[in-house]
Amino acid sequence: MRRVYFDNNATTPVLPEVLAAMQPFFAEHFGNASSIHHHGQETRAAVERARESVASLLGCRPAEIVFTGGGTEADNLAIFGVARPGDHVITSTIEHHAVMNACNHLETVGCEVTRVPVDGCGRVDPVKIRTALRRNTKLITIMMANNETGVLQPVEEIGRVAAEAGVVFHTDAVQAAGKVKVDVKQLGCTLLTISGHKMHAPQGVGALYVRKGTALQPMLYGGRHERSRRAGTENVPGIVGLGKAAELARAGLQHGDMDDIAACRNRMERQILDEVDATGVIGGGAPRVSNTTNIFFDGIEGEALVIALDLKGLAVSTGAACSSGALEPSHVLMAMGLGAERARASLRFSLGKQNTAEEIGFALSLIPPTVARLRELSPVYKKTAVSR
Repeated sequence: MRRVYFDNNATTPVLPEVLAAMQPFFAEHFGNASSIHHHGQETRAAVERARESVASLLGCRPAEIVFTGGGTEADNLAIFGVARPGDHVITSTIEHHAVMNACNHLETVGCEVTRVPVDGCGRVDPVKIRTALRRNTKLITIMMANNETGVLQPVEEIGRVAAEAGVVFHTDAVQAAGKVKVDVKQLGCTLLTISGHKMHAPQGVGALYVRKGTALQPMLYGGRHERSRRAGTENVPGIVGLGKAAELARAGLQHGDMDDIAACRNRMERQILDEVDATGVIGGGAPRVSNTTNIFFDGIEGEALVIALDLKGLAVSTGAACSSGALEPSHVLMAMGLGAERARASLRFSLGKQNTAEEIGFALSLIPPTVARLRELSPVYKKTAVSR
C-alpha cells in the first residue's frame, strides 16, 4: 500500500543529508566530547560546529546555545531554571503540554501563574500580557507558533513588553524554527526552545537559547557539560544531526522553500473547503507557519477520520501527538472558543520538506470521499443535515 505522511508537526523524517552527517559519529568517531585525547577532541569539534550552525539559525552567539535531550527538556529548563517559589509567571491558554504542565507544577511549589486567553484566531493580545504584569512577575512564557493550528504569536511585541518590565521572556519556538525566520535579538526573548525532530533532525535532541548573562538554575546535576547548564555526556550524533538540519533550514528559508510548502498547504485547504461542506480552517484568519492547517469536519469524530484515512495510506492527526488517545477535546481549540463537538471533529495536516505536490493530489483524492462515507454513517450529521 502506498503511504503518505502529513503529520510532520508530530515528528519529521530525518533528511538524507542529516543522516549522512550523523553516521560517522555512531562508530568511526565515537569519542566522549569531554575527553582531552584525539577521539574526544574530534567529537568536541563536531559538537562546536553544530553549535555554530544552530546559533546561525537563531541569530545568536554559539556560547548562548545549550544542547538538551529535546524540546520538552529545553522548555522545562527554561521555566524551572528561572522561576522560584513566590514568583509570578505569565503564560497562555494554548501552550504545548511541556510548558502548560510545567506551569501547573510551578503552582504546587508556591508560584503564581496567570494564563492569558487568546482570541478566536488563537492569538495572544500583548496588551493583556502587559495588564497581567505584577511586581513579582519573573517570567513570561508564550509559544512562537502553535503546534495544533500553526498560528504565530506576536512574540516581538511580547518581547518589548517583557523588556520594558525587566521580565525574563521565554518562547517555545519548536514549531517555528526552520519554518519562519527566527532572530532572537529581533524577538527580544531571553530564552528560546527548539527541537531536532520537528525540523528533520533525529528525535532525542534539542536546544535552548540562553541570552548571555541570564542566571539559569540547572535541572540536572553531574559534570560541567554545556557550561554547567546541562550535565550529561553529549549526544554527539544527535547534536551533529541538529546542526546539519539547522544549516539546511537556514538555506531553505533563504531559497524560499517554505513558500512552496505554503502553496501546497493552500491548495489543499481551498480544495477541501470547495469540495466538502460544513468545513472550515481553524485559525485561518491569523498569520500561520506555512506547513500547517487545522480543518474541522462537522458531524464526524476526528479520530474516526484519522483511522479511516490511515487505512487508505494517509497519515494525519487530530492534534498534538503527546495527547493522542485523550478523551478530552483539545485545550487549544477549546481556548479559541470552539465547542467540544467541533474541536473533536478537527484534523491537523502538517507538511514537511519531503512532501510533494503529487502527494497533495493523493490526499485530496482520499479526503472528500472518506468524509462523505463517515457522514453517511453518522446519525448526528444526518439529523443536522435534515434540519439545514
